[in-house]
Amino acid sequence: MKKITLLILLVSGLFAVDGEEVFKNNCKACHFGEITVSEFKSQFKAGNVKAPPMIEVANRLKQTITINAKNDNVDEIHRFTVIAFIKEYLKHPSWDYFACDTAAINRFKVMPAQTHLTEQESQAVAEWIYDNFEDKEFK
Repeated sequence: MKKITLLILLVSGLFAVDGEEVFKNNCKACHFGEITVSEFKSQFKAGNVKAPPMIEVANRLKQTITINAKNDNVDEIHRFTVIAFIKEYLKHPSWDYFACDTAAINRFKVMPAQTHLTEQESQAVAEWIYDNFEDKEFK
């Protein structure tokens, strides 16, 4: 039984989806990853900006989505909740529950639905966005 469990874990690891690759292949065409404010302004003036930078989107989501819990798992609950929001927003973006600055929404509009992503890809990229932009500032 132990051998079967180990084999399942090894095989499932071979098919793991890389969130950074999903971002590069699906999100980066519109959302810059890490970029400074001055670089962003330069790109904006050049007409190369289609969406807010992902660092700013991640920061806004983390600040906007709050958890009112008083237990040891509040960080895990926050992470789970933000990831769930990102996954839902990828499939069903809406004016009704955007978390970006109003000026950004007015400038860029609501993104198109990313219905081509699999559940695994959505999960991987949402986790990567949350974890990769943790404690980073858009300066």
